[in-house]
Amino acid sequence: MVARMGKRHRAGIGLAALASLAGCSFAPAYHPPVTMTPPAFKEAGPWRPALLASAATRDDWWTVFGDPTLTALEQKVASDNPTLSGALARYDTARGYLGQAKAGLLPQVGADASLTRNRQSDNRPLRGSNQPDIYSADTIEGSFGYELDLWGRVRNSVAAGKAEVQASGDDLAAIRLSLQAELASDYMALRGYDRQAVLLQQTVDAYAKADHLIARRFQAGIVSGIETGRSGAQLDEARAQLADVAASRALTEHAIASLVGTPASSFTLAPSATAFAIPAIPVGVPATLVERRPDIAAAERRMASANAGIGIAKAAFFPAIRLGGSGGFQNTGLPGLLSASNTIWSIGPSTVLSLFDGGRRRAELAVARARWASAGADYRATVLAAFQQVEDNLARSRHLGDEAAAEDDAVRQAASTERLSLNRYSKGAVSYLELFTAQTTALRTRRTLIDLQTRQLQASIGLMRALGGGWHS
Repeated sequence: MVARMGKRHRAGIGLAALASLAGCSFAPAYHPPVTMTPPAFKEAGPWRPALLASAATRDDWWTVFGDPTLTALEQKVASDNPTLSGALARYDTARGYLGQAKAGLLPQVGADASLTRNRQSDNRPLRGSNQPDIYSADTIEGSFGYELDLWGRVRNSVAAGKAEVQASGDDLAAIRLSLQAELASDYMALRGYDRQAVLLQQTVDAYAKADHLIARRFQAGIVSGIETGRSGAQLDEARAQLADVAASRALTEHAIASLVGTPASSFTLAPSATAFAIPAIPVGVPATLVERRPDIAAAERRMASANAGIGIAKAAFFPAIRLGGSGGFQNTGLPGLLSASNTIWSIGPSTVLSLFDGGRRRAELAVARARWASAGADYRATVLAAFQQVEDNLARSRHLGDEAAAEDDAVRQAASTERLSLNRYSKGAVSYLELFTAQTTALRTRRTLIDLQTRQLQASIGLMRALGGGWHS
């Protein structure tokens, strides 16, 4: 009795020891990296407050521009863009790998049945006189196996898989945001070309009338051939600029078609000379908004995955212990196969430990640690790039705003000069050269202003992208 109790006591101690080991993990304790967030953005400038009612959410940040056509195009990006579809497939792949890793947490159960007719060789070794040469072997058997995750290999595999799924989901969000911003930027460029086309068409019409008038004056001997040459050259130059704008618009329209998953040959956007208002950036955009960027979240999750990978590599230095068993029936024929006398079973643990592998496990551990260092470096680089992108677009928005304000004054002054020169030329007070110069300057300043306003809109889009989708948390 004492001996039996001693065995039970030792068995209990062994089970307790295994239970305590079941919670063991060789992965280093993981702590999310601390982002070195500056107190404020250097290029923020004296922005005016934005009304909450006009602020877009992260899911539909482009609605701040109030354009239904842009909204419809953004929805097609989400549903039809092939790059986004590929990212979604990679996310589903990561989820599949996670399911494989989770399977290791549960017992594996199987069943096997075989009904065979066999013949042994007449010259088989150790042939017995009472052994038949031809016999049947029928077996029905079930089995189970379960790895005792004493060193945390399976649990760390699951943890790494979860982190990879989360990182893949963040990659999907980052690609979606990038495509949305690219579409919005291209759309603003397209509408900028539409505005320039309207301006240039009006200019061509005005120049054509002036050229006709000068041609009549030349025929009447009032002006010289120099003025007709200048007038014709000015008209042709305006027509050339109009054709160049049309070509640029066509290329931009083709780019938008690819973004929304439509062949360029069957995609058309009707011209619209829409002048969009520049979105108001709030005073003191918080630098912490950068932390919500999906690419930063993905980089952090890959650090967590790499951290779990170290635990997986360390667990390989210890024996893999598996508890398994099987049971069923076996007979030399189907009759009586399921009787108690034909019962077979086997149960017990098994262990596998590699004693010499030529340094393979140490190399795998070194690889895991290098992946962790690489993931950490990638995270820091992603954060630095994020702050640079925010500062770049803040600087662009700020300085382009100053430039556009100055150019707007230049447009007004050039327009006034053009009107005065036209009146003076009509009265014969000045030569055509003065009018030519005033008209050329007026057209250049108007086109420059449209270009600056388009670039301001694109800078706002870049800023919203850099902040993870708008600047409203």
